[in-house]
Amino acid sequence: MHSSKLKVALLAGGKSAEREVSLKSGEQVYLALDKERYEVLRYDPRDDLARLAREADRIDVALIILHGRLGEDGTVQGFLDLLGIPYQGSGVLGSAVAMNKILSKQLYVQAGLPVAPFAVMDRRGSRDSRAVVKELGLPLVVKPEHEGSSIGLSIVHDAADLAQALEVAWQYDRLCLLEKYLDGVEITGAVLGNDALAALPLIEIVPGKEYEFFDYKAKYLPGATQEICPARITPELAAKAQAYAKQAHQTLYCRGYSRTDMIVSGNDIFVLETNTIPGMTETSLFPQAAAAAGISFSSLLDRLIELALEK
Repeated sequence: MHSSKLKVALLAGGKSAEREVSLKSGEQVYLALDKERYEVLRYDPRDDLARLAREADRIDVALIILHGRLGEDGTVQGFLDLLGIPYQGSGVLGSAVAMNKILSKQLYVQAGLPVAPFAVMDRRGSRDSRAVVKELGLPLVVKPEHEGSSIGLSIVHDAADLAQALEVAWQYDRLCLLEKYLDGVEITGAVLGNDALAALPLIEIVPGKEYEFFDYKAKYLPGATQEICPARITPELAAKAQAYAKQAHQTLYCRGYSRTDMIVSGNDIFVLETNTIPGMTETSLFPQAAAAAGISFSSLLDRLIELALEK
């Protein structure tokens, strides 16, 4: 008798700096998937790509719960495209574009989305960092071109510390991004859908007093950060932020879902970056926003699978 359950390949782990986060998310996704509806097959791309290729013809859909390089950057998406396996979220192009902080910024600017003033520094270039400090002012945020979870990121208050911050970022990438540090309220806007996009309630992120910004520890240490949903901003600002989140999603060719981080500074909102595979533990920001919209974690996964199978 042929089982009528949908066969779902759950991909978690991988090789990026965010492997541990991915494994944790993968475990919670596995527990929340409705076993009456799905037969779940698990793969860790670090070790199981050959097995996944061999078993491809029995898989109906994949859930990619990977973060960072070789997971969120279009490489795994391309592999699944080659195998003919549909998957949730953005395709090769949207994944690659959103993973690149510099290209994302340039596309936001082109789309008329407000961003913090920024500059790009090349490890092999000769651009004088003092000129950049003069242009952008201090404090400055220094980020590698691609890494998630604030890896390689520094906030520079004193021009004398810039060289060190650049060295840290350049360990990850040849290019790094320097942005004017914006003081304000950090919010994140979750978006769900393929063609018709729904903006979920916004979340305000308040890092604990001991964290200068929402860094790796503040993100993943339980209790380190307070998350408030819906964000405590005016209805007008909230509507604007939700519109920006949808526009960012479209500008970067995202699909299925995304989460765009923004800063509210006075009456202005600035777009920081867009995540194509937001964290998927039950307490992660995207599932929290979905819960505030009345969508349980398990139903959210059902919806992502439906969107993956939509032609």
